Amino acid sequence: MLITTTSNIEGKHISKYVGLVNGEAIIGANLVKDFFTSIRDVVGGHNGAYVQALREAKSIAIKEMIDQATRLGATAIIGVDLDYQTIGSNGAMLMVSANGTAVVVEKG
Repeated sequence: MLITTTSNIEGKHISKYVGLVNGEAIIGANLVKDFFTSIRDVVGGHNGAYVQALREAKSIAIKEMIDQATRLGATAIIGVDLDYQTIGSNGAMLMVSANGTAVVVEKG
């Protein structure tokens, strides 16, 4: 499935707008807590385990969005936006959400 952050796909004609699609993933409290308590492990300006967990959460959110678009008959998703947000009273969890517009593009 073609995914883009832009509102159109250069060289492709969008024949149908299917609707909004989204996906979410949440990183649990332990990972966020461990990140802040293991700041001494930061190498090169970032924590490798935390970055890997964020990448995995992003992949899960995007996969959920693609699965939803596929079920709706879409062949592409445009206008994709990724958001990262802390949730919970102490911000101990991190949510990654992916949102976009599912469309059908003409082959060719």
